Amino acid sequence: MTGDSGQKTTLYQWIGGMEPIGRLVEAFYHQMDTVPEARDLRAMHPVDLAETKRVLTLYLAQWMGGPGDYSAERGHPRLRARHLGFRIGEAERDAWLLCMKRALDETIPDARGRQAILGALAPLADFMRNQQAG
Repeated sequence: MTGDSGQKTTLYQWIGGMEPIGRLVEAFYHQMDTVPEARDLRAMHPVDLAETKRVLTLYLAQWMGGPGDYSAERGHPRLRARHLGFRIGEAERDAWLLCMKRALDETIPDARGRQAILGALAPLADFMRNQQAG
């Protein structure tokens, strides 16, 4: 993204750093807990989401151009490989994106930032599918 000064700005900087990402992750898992379409997706996660939230926060911060703490702690993201043990089809992808869109709408006031994040996450979410349609 390009900021008002014309300089290249990371999404991490654009939305305000780690604090908004933490709020986004909290809102995302709240959506997953409450959106009926996400019931099966939520069931793939542990009951206690503390560690899951921490890891997603680190990942999103790094993915958006922030600190590389995720990779320093866990190595290369290898997202698809890390998720192969879970059945991820179109319904799970769509539920994940629905929860993320609602969480973005709730926590990121800047419409361009929300659109940029969701636009970049959509192909990533699709790449995570490991089940064929139909």
